[in-house]
Amino acid sequence: MDTKFIILAGPVLAILVPFASMVLSGRKEIRNLVTNLILVCSGIFSTVTGLTGLLSPSRTLILPLGLPWLPMHLRLDALGGFFMIVVGLMVVSVGIYSVGYLRNRERELNRTFLDLSMSLFIVGMQGILLADDAYTFMVFWEVMSVSSYFLVIFEHEKEANRKAGFLYLLMAHLGALFILSSFSILYAPGKSFEFEIMRSVQLEPIWASLAFVLAALGFGMKAGIVPLHVWLPEAHPVAPSNASALMSGVMIKVAIFGLLRVVWDLVGLDQAQAWWGGLLLMAGSSSALGGVLLALQQHNLKRLLAYHSVENIGIIFIGLGLAMVFAQFDNPQLAALGLVAALYHTINHALFKGLLFMGAGAILHATHQRNLEHLGGLIHRMPWTTILFLIGCLSISALPPFNGFVSEWLTFQAALMAPELTGSPLSALIPFSAAMLALAGALTATCFTKVFGIVFQGTPRTRSAADAHEVDGWMLTGMALPALLCILLGAFPVWVIPLIEKVPLLLLGTDMGSSTSNGGWLWLTPLSKERASYSPLIVLGTMLLAGVVAFMFYRRGRADRPAPIWSCGHPNLTSSMQYTAASFSQPLRQIFSTIYQPHEEVSRPDHRHPTDSGRVRYSVHVKDLAWVYIYHPIKHFIEWATRKMDWFQNHRIHGHLLLVFLTLIFLLGVLL
Repeated sequence: MDTKFIILAGPVLAILVPFASMVLSGRKEIRNLVTNLILVCSGIFSTVTGLTGLLSPSRTLILPLGLPWLPMHLRLDALGGFFMIVVGLMVVSVGIYSVGYLRNRERELNRTFLDLSMSLFIVGMQGILLADDAYTFMVFWEVMSVSSYFLVIFEHEKEANRKAGFLYLLMAHLGALFILSSFSILYAPGKSFEFEIMRSVQLEPIWASLAFVLAALGFGMKAGIVPLHVWLPEAHPVAPSNASALMSGVMIKVAIFGLLRVVWDLVGLDQAQAWWGGLLLMAGSSSALGGVLLALQQHNLKRLLAYHSVENIGIIFIGLGLAMVFAQFDNPQLAALGLVAALYHTINHALFKGLLFMGAGAILHATHQRNLEHLGGLIHRMPWTTILFLIGCLSISALPPFNGFVSEWLTFQAALMAPELTGSPLSALIPFSAAMLALAGALTATCFTKVFGIVFQGTPRTRSAADAHEVDGWMLTGMALPALLCILLGAFPVWVIPLIEKVPLLLLGTDMGSSTSNGGWLWLTPLSKERASYSPLIVLGTMLLAGVVAFMFYRRGRADRPAPIWSCGHPNLTSSMQYTAASFSQPLRQIFSTIYQPHEEVSRPDHRHPTDSGRVRYSVHVKDLAWVYIYHPIKHFIEWATRKMDWFQNHRIHGHLLLVFLTLIFLLGVLL
């Protein structure tokens, strides 16, 4: 197949969306169907392009665009191909989902602007994955960032959306400056923006380390790593739910791609130092634990999911840190295992987080509520959404036999090989990271027990929840695709991992060896049969058998006549007797009070005596310590410095001329 068609098919289709939207603006139903199905086709071609990149040699393409002396260089290799599959699968799902999600919102939306923003957002992500020079990379990076900013502020009449958009744009461009600075270091020795030349240069250790730190800051900021994460829980929840699914499921994975491209591919692990992996391990551990702790205390469903993106990015960083550490200690197969674990969790998180955000959009669509305390009982009103959302909850909680378990299990297998690093301080850091990962996994299961129980079980807490209805077939189909893939990637990892291993083969020059297939198609053995193995199909079969047996016992022992629910002597069971989201998470709020620093308020509007049983209002607020100890002090310093500089504005013309003269003298002294 022609190289140009393979590389450009997905982006070209995506860019056609706004043109189709303008042409069909007078026929809303047809426009909604056509524009979203074009996105579906773009996602399909992107997936095919990604598979081509994994299964065939690298392909390059030069387009007569860009700067006069620098045409646009594109390259499809195994690394870009893998991430192209991630993007393509989610674009297909979101495109199908959007047909139903947007159909009933035509009157309230500026569809042409939304289609333009979504189109450029997808093209930006696809272009980054194909870029083969720094200029092209940064152009598409800015296209992705600016278009996603317009998605964040799409409902700009809300002040919270405008503030979230400003914070996102500020952090995005600050991150872009770090990335650009990293590229400038790589540019200097070879005097070329082309990645092929950057790969061939040899940097001094200090410059290589500086390039790594700048890239880690820039891409870590976009990925949402702690403490650079503060924009993510503000921006992702306020975007339309179909855009949130792509932003949280895919966009932050493009940042992972950028880190791999710059640090692993362009700088190269042969120039890396051991502390680089240790830094990634520490950042990943703090993000995994910090993200889930903050998610546990959220009542806004989409904000809760956004904090879980911080947690899962931390898990990916732990895998990358393990891979980098093992590579530095000349253990390439263990490095390949860590990298495969990180990449497997990358595609897993894209699937189940996209599914959960689309599920949150379905709940918002049916109830007009996103506050957990205003929901409840949806299992009877939205049964299909309940099943699909449950699959997402089980997957993100890393419970077998779903896909989240496989990638976290692989990460643990790599971490358990820390004794191989004899005589290194990192051999003590790796078990610490593994412990943080285990604690984060347990807390994630707790969090989604709360989410599923509060949202879908019990009785409705508000009239809007009681009047909820199931969403249409388009939205259900869009959610069903990632749900099915969550099951398949959990049940058949032995078939998926050989494809992913093409990436460590490109970046490390080796893969995991024959250990993966030593147990045949039934057993996953990342290291050896003697050390560890896992059979997801046996686990799945055992669980299904246990479920059938339990159901048979239930049917056999069920009473002939139903009895009323016992409610502590009260004649009727009411929604006020149920657990709330705040009460469910209260024990953990007390245990981790040092981290949360909760502020609790109890008020009695009728000013009754404390012993009276009148109406009592209880509220609790938790703090994100990154705001308290990093960003608020920076904000206050900038405000103070700005006030101190006000005297510049009050100077007469003589003062301004004097400042200009002194500046020129300083510049002449520097240049001479």
